[in-house]
Amino acid sequence: MLIRSEAPADILPIDTLLKAVFPSEAEANLVMTLRENGCRTLSLVACNDEGEVVGNAFFSPVTIDGEDHNWQGLAPLAVREDYQGQGIGLALIEEAKSVLGDFGYPAIVVLGEPAYYSKAGFEKALDHQLTCPWPNTEEAFMVCDVFSGTVAQHQGMVKYSPEFDAL
Repeated sequence: MLIRSEAPADILPIDTLLKAVFPSEAEANLVMTLRENGCRTLSLVACNDEGEVVGNAFFSPVTIDGEDHNWQGLAPLAVREDYQGQGIGLALIEEAKSVLGDFGYPAIVVLGEPAYYSKAGFEKALDHQLTCPWPNTEEAFMVCDVFSGTVAQHQGMVKYSPEFDAL
């Protein structure tokens, strides 16, 4: 399994992956819109031995109480169904932490399944006085330090790029 940064040739395979993994095309459309609007900070792909894209982790900027602290939102994370359960998603997250750290991005937020994301070091954001604008997300909105101690320095409302409002 090779994990690498997205290349232009990966755009359509990522789109196909997202349309296959999620119940609607909303996530695929979101990623295309974020990419077109220059809101992609990092997009990693996992490729099988044949070079096919079987996983994707996409990161875009978030703000805290309207201020940019270089934090990133992970959305979406997708692994092709026949490759799920093999640790590919967690490997994508670990590689992303390394790359984001290299470029000075200190923390990541995600809205997702707590049991899964806690395996990657995410904690409930509310425990750090961090919230997001979407209702009923207290358990699913999570945060992770890329640089130790970063999360403890900030509290408030975390907002994703305006493109997320279309979801």
